[in-house]
Amino acid sequence: MCGISGWAGRGWTREHLNAMVAAMPHRGPDDTGFYINSAGTIGLGHNRLSILDLSAAGHQPMTDSTGKLHLVFNGEIYNYLELRAEHPDYPYQSQSDSEVLLAAYQHWGEACLDRFIGMFAFILWDEERQQLFAARDRFGIKPLFYHLKSNGDVLLASEIKALHAAGVDPEPDSIAWATYLVDGLYHHSERTFWAGVQSLPPGGKLTWHAGELTISHWYDLASKVDQTDTRPVDTVMEEYLALLEQSVAFRFRSDVPVGINLSGGLDSSVLLSLVQQIQGPGSDVKAFTFVTNDPAYDETPWVSKMLAQTRHPSVLCQLTAGEVPALAESVEYYEDEPFGGIPTLAYARLFERARAEGVIVLLDGNGMDEQWAGYDYYSSALQGKAAGLVQGTKEKPVRSDCLMPDFAMQAGKFSFPLMSSDPVRNLQIRDIVYTKIPRATRFNDRIAMRASTELREPFLDHRLAELALRQPVERKIQGETRKFLLRKLAARLAPAGVVEAPKRPLQTPQREWLRGPLAKWTEARIETALHAYAGTWLNANTVRATWQEYLRGGSDNSFYIWQWVTLGLLAGRMGK
Repeated sequence: MCGISGWAGRGWTREHLNAMVAAMPHRGPDDTGFYINSAGTIGLGHNRLSILDLSAAGHQPMTDSTGKLHLVFNGEIYNYLELRAEHPDYPYQSQSDSEVLLAAYQHWGEACLDRFIGMFAFILWDEERQQLFAARDRFGIKPLFYHLKSNGDVLLASEIKALHAAGVDPEPDSIAWATYLVDGLYHHSERTFWAGVQSLPPGGKLTWHAGELTISHWYDLASKVDQTDTRPVDTVMEEYLALLEQSVAFRFRSDVPVGINLSGGLDSSVLLSLVQQIQGPGSDVKAFTFVTNDPAYDETPWVSKMLAQTRHPSVLCQLTAGEVPALAESVEYYEDEPFGGIPTLAYARLFERARAEGVIVLLDGNGMDEQWAGYDYYSSALQGKAAGLVQGTKEKPVRSDCLMPDFAMQAGKFSFPLMSSDPVRNLQIRDIVYTKIPRATRFNDRIAMRASTELREPFLDHRLAELALRQPVERKIQGETRKFLLRKLAARLAPAGVVEAPKRPLQTPQREWLRGPLAKWTEARIETALHAYAGTWLNANTVRATWQEYLRGGSDNSFYIWQWVTLGLLAGRMGK
């Protein structure tokens, strides 16, 4: 897990490259490196967090055996040992997956991407062809942003702040902001919240040559799941379980300590059970859980039940209301864009604690709800009801009536292709490709890297997602039971009582804190947003009246309140 940066063209200096690398020390505190060719047409920078092969042999930028290919890489190729065995004659100089990536590209070219099991973003310079090639993993777990200058130069980096450090103007993208404030959408396209900065899409690749930039997709989930799997249930369960076991085992490949993030839900219990099955009952990797000491949102009874018969130390990571103001400022700096409120802050505390405990790599259970239709709106879709874009609120989550009409009209119209006659599968594709998974992976990558830790997502293995999505809907939803087949599978693995636990959103007391102990801080952030955007984006009178209504308990929905807080947190960086 690292930070990567690059500039192709002739309009840059070493200072530009230094600035990009200097903007991301948290992504790679162990080493930095640079490659600049003699012609001055490419500069690559790297911030290294050492996970595999901790020696100097893993230093990047890395050059292949021909001396023509130069790589900066962020992420993990989990099946690197298997790929390495396919090329035993390559003159490897390290035990890293980065070098395996170089060998694979040298052998297969761009087709190597289809062979990778992992999370990754990389930039590769071909000196002979004077061509830059970059790619991002199938589900966009690892980030990559780019900016195309008017002279044809292209800048790339793991974080937006690195592009700003290199001279890209930090101007807000009003369309992205309007879409967020009107529809609650964080991340559903190549557009970011910053003008001129684009996100390479999940499963996307980028080629630059002589000032010409080409963007395309190398992976398309919908095309992989267009057929329904009608094989016997037992056959599917055995295949899925085998893939689960391999996926978790792959993600324990590390030369630094590994831990797990644990809530009290079904998905975490499956993850813990798989860890036990793979490592044996003597496994003592640490299990981290965030807590807020609010009984209404307490997961610890379920966590205690899960850990009762194991040797895993339970590490509780507490967030208090008093910590929120300073932590929100810090996390917003690292996120660069709006993030998911106090739950994200609580998760940030967890990564801080893991690093302090000496645990550098963590696994979590993200992705199962999307694979097996775990949200309530999947059931509603079977009844022909529309599924909202923001989960967890019983009322309308946003307050577009608090926006200036001309600004609200800039909101992009979100739509996604209907790839199947199965409404549930269509929603699953929407959530994985456009909405929930892109949002969650972005939030989680930034807060993990803020603490210089690596987050691995074993359930976001593309083989698992493809197999699950191809299943007929009755294997996902039966009556009032969602994630039906997963629950059957979990019954073999998880402690009694956990599988039957009701679906519970992983929440924090955000609504209570914002109108309670954090009310003054919240109001101050809203006033900062109004100072910057009243009369252009926000209707000050309506915002203030709506805030007062919220303080009186007139709404159980805090989503729109956090939107305004976010705008206040970012206003200074946007020149306001």
